[in-house]
Amino acid sequence: MTIRDIARLTGYSVATVSRVLNGYPHVHPQTRARILSVIQKNGFQPHHAARALATSRTYILGLLMSDITNPFYPELARGVEDAAAARGYRVILCNTDGDLQKERAYITSLMRGHVDGLIFASVRLDDSFLQYLVRQRFPLVLANRRFYGLPVDSVAVDNVLGAKRAVSHLISHGHQRIAHITGPSYVSNAVERLQGYREAMEEAGLKVRKEWIVVGDFTRRSGYEKAMVLFSLKPRPTAIFAENDNMAVGALGAAFELGLRVPEDVAIVGFDDIDLAGAEAIQLTTVSQHIYEMGEKAVSLLLQRIEAGDRRDPTQVTLDPTLIIRRSCGCQRTPARIPTRYHKRRAQRDV
Repeated sequence: MTIRDIARLTGYSVATVSRVLNGYPHVHPQTRARILSVIQKNGFQPHHAARALATSRTYILGLLMSDITNPFYPELARGVEDAAAARGYRVILCNTDGDLQKERAYITSLMRGHVDGLIFASVRLDDSFLQYLVRQRFPLVLANRRFYGLPVDSVAVDNVLGAKRAVSHLISHGHQRIAHITGPSYVSNAVERLQGYREAMEEAGLKVRKEWIVVGDFTRRSGYEKAMVLFSLKPRPTAIFAENDNMAVGALGAAFELGLRVPEDVAIVGFDDIDLAGAEAIQLTTVSQHIYEMGEKAVSLLLQRIEAGDRRDPTQVTLDPTLIIRRSCGCQRTPARIPTRYHKRRAQRDV
């Protein structure tokens, strides 16, 4: 099947189909959706070598993630890969372990391999190499991160608002001793979610004790260890807001080990809404940041940047967080939420 076959099946011109495949921004949404639907249904795969010769591109994108064992990142990677594949691109995944030296080695290798652009899902606020890439005008997008004061495209949830919604919900249940497991201060998400926690407490007229804020590293193990510290306090916090679901699940494990009932003895709320959060045995109340959609939008922004170069100003997309209420906060149990990607795959099968 060729691009001309796709044009014939959709009723659009070859030029229009080409614009969709190459991620041009100025295509009507209905036109784009129709063409992508036919492409996916017929399994069309552009000839990468021919396209590269014609356009001086490789049609390969790089995706850098800090911790592939964190369930957040596979969900994001799926959104990135699906969106890229629909536009004829392939994706190289790189796990940095949050190590700046490892990240730079990956970036150097990717750029030598002539990837067309990069998606950063693990950038640190002290990353000077990122500033260098921006100065070099290399196409890149930040996903799930912000870099304050740097003119770069990004897509992220409103972390401050999401944290405020989570903590305000706990306050509405009558909790006043609400502890917080934050992430490292060199990560923008951690800074913003801590700000949201503080704002919610202050607006409710509640004091924040220094010992109620403990610093984790977004891993389940750190959630467990930091929750153990919080549970040893006198008086013990009656609720915990963890900055991601991984740490929240670790806190649940600590509560279980100590014989504490959730939510009767301690309420626990997370952030992300990973698949595990909706499991029957966990039923974690959390803030959804629409991970799959974030990956899709990151690809869209990157392809626009590749095409436009410096002809448009940086775009910052902010997603609206959604509070997903389940059992761990003390509310009545709600059905497990089916991730967006499953709805989309079902829809594709039904076409």
